[in-house]
Amino acid sequence: MRSQRTITALTVVAALLAAGCSTRGDSSGRGASEPGDKAAAPASGDFGDLKNVCGPGNPSGSPAQGVTAKEINVGVLSDVGFTKNTEYADAAKAFTSWCNDAGGINGRRTVATVRDTKLVEVRQRVHEACGADFSLVGGSAALDGLGVKDRVSCLLPEFAAQATQRQSEGSGLQLLPAAGGPSYFRYAGFYEWLVKEAYPKSADAVGIISGDSPVTRVSLAQRVEFFRSRGIKPAYTDLYPATGVSNWTPYAQTIKSEKVKGLVFMGDFSSLAKLEQELTAMDYKLDWIDANSNAYGPAFLKLAGPAVLAAQNNLADVSGMYPMEKASSNPATQQVVSLFDKYAHGKQLTLPAVKAISSWLLFAKSAASCGNDLTRRCVYNAARGEKAWTGGGLQAPVDLSVQDSPVKCTNIEKATPEGWQPADFDPDRGAYRCGVASYKLTGEYGKPVQLGDVGKSLKDLR
Repeated sequence: MRSQRTITALTVVAALLAAGCSTRGDSSGRGASEPGDKAAAPASGDFGDLKNVCGPGNPSGSPAQGVTAKEINVGVLSDVGFTKNTEYADAAKAFTSWCNDAGGINGRRTVATVRDTKLVEVRQRVHEACGADFSLVGGSAALDGLGVKDRVSCLLPEFAAQATQRQSEGSGLQLLPAAGGPSYFRYAGFYEWLVKEAYPKSADAVGIISGDSPVTRVSLAQRVEFFRSRGIKPAYTDLYPATGVSNWTPYAQTIKSEKVKGLVFMGDFSSLAKLEQELTAMDYKLDWIDANSNAYGPAFLKLAGPAVLAAQNNLADVSGMYPMEKASSNPATQQVVSLFDKYAHGKQLTLPAVKAISSWLLFAKSAASCGNDLTRRCVYNAARGEKAWTGGGLQAPVDLSVQDSPVKCTNIEKATPEGWQPADFDPDRGAYRCGVASYKLTGEYGKPVQLGDVGKSLKDLR
């Protein structure tokens, strides 16, 4: 058996590598709707400003692996067996139930199988998907780089909710409806706003603290590179053990003694809450703390508590996704809330789950455009042709025809005692600020696996 120390270390690593790894559910398995889930009347196949994403048809034949005259079988990667976090299974359940109730994709029901990677079994689950699934859709694994070579080798497309490791992000046959590409620093606009515009006095006192793992060390190095490109030398950098920290007081004391004004925190939000409690007890208030999107949700607010939230300025770049707390002001986001309420009732709607829904929509819209001749090549080409993808209004537009490009639009959230709220970052395009600063990384941080790396090309895709 694994020692408790090893289990704790892996838990922290999972939280570091993939946003939203706190426990928010307790089940896994098939993500598709079952016969008993169907609504009494056909649902509309429209989503946000997307028309006829799902609907009836008269399909025939089996044009590709995982596709029959009645069904489309897809896989959903998830570390659910390790994290106990069901957000990707919940998103799959909500979307496929809604889509199947509307008639399916041109009449074919979508059946989603959650492939539990259990953190370290990514290759095994990808191998299973290679033998059965039409595509991977709406999932993510913290150690996704472990299986990317296998996935690309078997020509399995992936409509990922998010990518984590360098080998995976921007890899071959991957459709990731998120802003930014692997050679660009995704948070350039956010950090430039922090140190050049919102809190310029913090520029000479930036600190970075990260969990100690090989992957997050890379993330720390990228942040150091970015700040130095702006003429800023971080005043403080530190790593905390992946096995966890029993006493955050020494870290808080160092941050105070180094007079850090702006703190970038890369780790699990429960650790951040403990650190901030120590800082607040010392009556040390920073100008800003980058809590990262991992903290964007009700769990961090509860752990931190009202006193900490009032004292510390927690901010998070939420990757151009429309604010969940403002769902009533945005039809697409409100529709996701309604889907969860109907088909995944009682489950927590999270930022990664909303990202997963955007991926599901991209897959469904692309598959629907192929008609009866549903092949991997057709679906991949259709998705790659989306030049202003918004997921029906769930997010700022992303050009999917270019796999490696800088972030164009962003939005920033602030944690308050009353809940998460949009920060005062001067949005100029609805909920977003566009035309933000960009930065192309120069360091050697690894590269995504491409078709050519495994002796394949797009001509091999069928």
